[in-house]
Amino acid sequence: MGEFPFRVSLNASTLFPYELDIRAQIRTAAEAGYEGIEIWMKDLQAYAQGGGSVAALRREAADLGIEIAGAISFIPWADTDEDVRARGRRQTDEELTLLAELGCPSFAAPPFGDVADATAEELAARYAALAEQARGYGIVPILEFWGRARRLSRLGEAIEVARLSGVEQVPLLLDPFHLYTGGSDLNDLSRLRKEDIGIVHANDYPSSPPRETITDADRLFPGDGIAPSAQLAAALAACGYRGFLSLELFAPDYGGRTALETARHGLAKIKQAYAV
Repeated sequence: MGEFPFRVSLNASTLFPYELDIRAQIRTAAEAGYEGIEIWMKDLQAYAQGGGSVAALRREAADLGIEIAGAISFIPWADTDEDVRARGRRQTDEELTLLAELGCPSFAAPPFGDVADATAEELAARYAALAEQARGYGIVPILEFWGRARRLSRLGEAIEVARLSGVEQVPLLLDPFHLYTGGSDLNDLSRLRKEDIGIVHANDYPSSPPRETITDADRLFPGDGIAPSAQLAAALAACGYRGFLSLELFAPDYGGRTALETARHGLAKIKQAYAV
């Protein structure tokens, strides 16, 4: 096996079948040997609403040696309806208040909501507004493309929206599943510099079901499917990216493995599939 120049994070979605709270997710990631965790906003909100101290959670993660790599959120920043976007701005303030207290540096900003009629210029302006709002909290929105989205479904689109936004530095979220389902041109990876990449989700997918009908639940551990993991790893290494690869699966179960066993297995699979 070659060199592994990246850091490894556990996206909390991978542990969803185990119904763990956010503290248990963080402890599992630490015990399994990850350097970071991508939390889901809903889990942080549930913890805070249940009386948990976000400041204490931040200290616990630090004591365990786990970095909060980012958050998964669903803010309708790109929606065509201005009223929906206004609600999204209020949601942004509520969520980023918690993320700032946790010390989370960034959150995913996918094309959530009704974006079918949005132009690249409109998406760019809306991202710029989101980035400006988030800047007040010291947090960065990571622009994410979704393969199934009506707009912002391919890497090339995300690069164009980032350019049009006028924001000095727009980090992108790369995900093999979305590269595949959206039909992205992998040659676009060569257009990226290391600073253009906010985080990389690590996963794989089978040849069947076909691209047209495959779902998130069909995602596989890295190296278990047909994803061009070696090509992606080489492109990331070539541009100097040394950030997080974050294991993001949505499996309904893991064949009897415990949460810790699943996390450890995923870590080993990432290091094998993304060695360069």
